Amino acid sequence: MTILSIGQTSYDITCPVDGYPVEGTKYQLNEKIEAGGGTAANAAYLLGKWGETSYFAGVVGADDYGAKIRKELERVMVKTDMMENSYEVGTPVSVILVNKKTGSRTRFDVVGATQPQLKRYEYTFVPDVIFTDGKEYNATINALNKFPKAISVLDAGRVNRNLLELCKYVKYIVCSKGFAEAVSGMKIDFNNSVTLVQVYKKLKDKYPNNEIIVTLEHMGAMYTFNGEIRIMPGLKTNVVDPSCSGDIFHGAFVYCIANNFDLEKAITYSNIAAGLSVGKMGGRTSIPNLKEVINYYNQKFNIVEQPAVEEKKEEGDKLPDIPDPSKVVIPQDTVNTSGSTFTIGGATIPTITPKGGNNNVS
Repeated sequence: MTILSIGQTSYDITCPVDGYPVEGTKYQLNEKIEAGGGTAANAAYLLGKWGETSYFAGVVGADDYGAKIRKELERVMVKTDMMENSYEVGTPVSVILVNKKTGSRTRFDVVGATQPQLKRYEYTFVPDVIFTDGKEYNATINALNKFPKAISVLDAGRVNRNLLELCKYVKYIVCSKGFAEAVSGMKIDFNNSVTLVQVYKKLKDKYPNNEIIVTLEHMGAMYTFNGEIRIMPGLKTNVVDPSCSGDIFHGAFVYCIANNFDLEKAITYSNIAAGLSVGKMGGRTSIPNLKEVINYYNQKFNIVEQPAVEEKKEEGDKLPDIPDPSKVVIPQDTVNTSGSTFTIGGATIPTITPKGGNNNVS
């Protein structure tokens, strides 16, 4: 499968610390981990590392950080033909402090007031899957128009106008708990399963023709399977550094969808990949090998019946059962790809004309 990941990237510097710094104090750090970052770029990296034909489309600065990101992607065979260099704005840099005692992180993003956007939409390939983090709206709309048969996956994190608009045009919405709460106008209470159902149904009312997966942080992910609302529990692991775990979930999910896994198995693999990553320090450097994920799945999950984590969950992390799931009816997806216009759920994707370059596959 050929997979196109569209979005922004950054250069991450992770610094393990013994505790959160006290203001006005001088510290000497003996360790740092440097690697590229950004949701779409991390997903592209994982896909390349796991053996897929992976392309990344995004903008980096014409600086040393941008050059390092490009080389890092190319080392795992990610194709960087669609990457552009900005000579006006440098590559965004993130400094991440990870508390070694608690596993919590504090992130400082150094970015320009306005980030440059992709300008050229020239393709020499036809993607089977398009993944976007929603931060390159024009480029994403252009790709969805150009490749209507491609499976589309959106990382829906923070709520903004462009992201809400893109939700109308993609097949899979993989959203954060915060996004789900903001769009539904309701709060999730893990001690009250009714709130989980209510939030999910509100999302389905708004996007009835999309597959929706809600990531619930350490609790796992909520989704529908065979017309039922379900929760796949997260792994019970010792958290060393949670950086990049969400990006890894998305990348693994895209891999599974590209390889025709059913939704439940795709979420299981994604949970495993994300869970394994938090036990290592660093962001991109914590991405597990595909073999690690497969071995964990085979050893810990019943692959004949519905997968279930064998470890006993601590009482404080236990989710209540979803009430009456059999009564929750989810409308079936309807996608019309006839002709040159791509529609999903009755929403027609607007046409975006690139700034320089052409709008064709050459």
